[in-house]
Amino acid sequence: MGQQEKVATSLAGAVSEEISASLTAVDAELARRYPGDPGARQPVHTVYVPGDVFEPGTLRSWGDQALAALDEHAPDAASFAAVLGIPEELAGPVHDRVRAKLEREPVEDLRIDFEDGYGPRPDAEEDGAAARAARLVSEAYANGTAAPYMGIRMKCMEAGVRDRGIRTTDVFLTGLMAAGGLPEGLVLTLPKVTYPEQVTAFVQLLEAFEKAHGLDAGRMGFEIQIETSQSILAADGTAAVARMIDAAQGRATGLHYGTFDYSACVGVSAAYQASDHPAADHAKAVMQVAAAGTGVRVSDGSTNVLPVGPTAQVHEAWRLHYGLTRRALARAYYQGWDMHPGHLPTRYAAVYAFYREGLEPAAARLAAYVAKAGGDVMDEPATAKALSGYLLRGIDCGALDTAEVARLTGLTRADLDAFASPRRGDLTVTAP
Repeated sequence: MGQQEKVATSLAGAVSEEISASLTAVDAELARRYPGDPGARQPVHTVYVPGDVFEPGTLRSWGDQALAALDEHAPDAASFAAVLGIPEELAGPVHDRVRAKLEREPVEDLRIDFEDGYGPRPDAEEDGAAARAARLVSEAYANGTAAPYMGIRMKCMEAGVRDRGIRTTDVFLTGLMAAGGLPEGLVLTLPKVTYPEQVTAFVQLLEAFEKAHGLDAGRMGFEIQIETSQSILAADGTAAVARMIDAAQGRATGLHYGTFDYSACVGVSAAYQASDHPAADHAKAVMQVAAAGTGVRVSDGSTNVLPVGPTAQVHEAWRLHYGLTRRALARAYYQGWDMHPGHLPTRYAAVYAFYREGLEPAAARLAAYVAKAGGDVMDEPATAKALSGYLLRGIDCGALDTAEVARLTGLTRADLDAFASPRRGDLTVTAP
């Protein structure tokens, strides 16, 4: 032991107290605006089904159609991997997990659509469809056939369809309450938001419904769909999407990029409307920065190229969808939209390959960080948080198993949650 250093200070304790007092309001504002990720599971995709098409067997039908597409166009692991360029060592694990997922849980997030996918209908018809949707969603949660997340996309808050959107939301939510209450996996999507005041109006709607039914204030959250240029850059030059998050008063759960409406809004011709267009990249980058730290998650859009027709055509569409999904994952867009059952095999293949190929490197880095073992990469707490989040997302979607992650890291699920959560406080690591 060396000689103990003499410690001296020049400032009175009152200086620190005064500084802390001066920042009290800032501390509160940081906690309110940037609470961090909520820590709950994020679905890897959202599937949209028109309100008049949704049936009790829709989820199972999508899974069966996806399995049939695999059987017809890539009947084994080697052929599926060859189509997508999946490395040989991952071919079997990815293929087996994709098939198991399609059999067990083909859809993670379902949105029953009353907007573009449904269109204008007579009021009585849409009323009936909204009430029917509420009944079917309630029954699905009751009998165990529901997706982890389910809900509706209503019409937007623009003048021409505002009353209809409000009424459909009311009919659907009232139907859920009458059938036993709001399910935990309920998700509402507000489309075509252009001004923050439209978000404020939707908050007002949800507050009124909660009050009418004696629900806890803030019980219902919602996603904001970004489909117009004005939602990215307001007339005054500010990032309107950031103001929309604030206008949601803590209720916003996601920002969903609308590939085709947004592309058309900024003048991209139909042949070039895609989620990897530079206009799309710019919009999603603004969304990502606006949402960072707020607990609001960003979702990519979709491709409208469907994997249908002869095998060569299906393979081409699969490669496109797989590539776009992998591109989004690398950019930290962990969710997207799928428009057809044939997209499910490549959605899960891309997601599973992404997590399985990174499992051992991520686990090794996290284990080294916990053990303070050093190595060829010097990681910081923020990186440990990212590594834990990566492993948790892989577990949640079925790409990874809790046991194999525990074996490679020496950490339990609770330990990973503690690293990944911004509200974790002091971390106590336990043996698995």
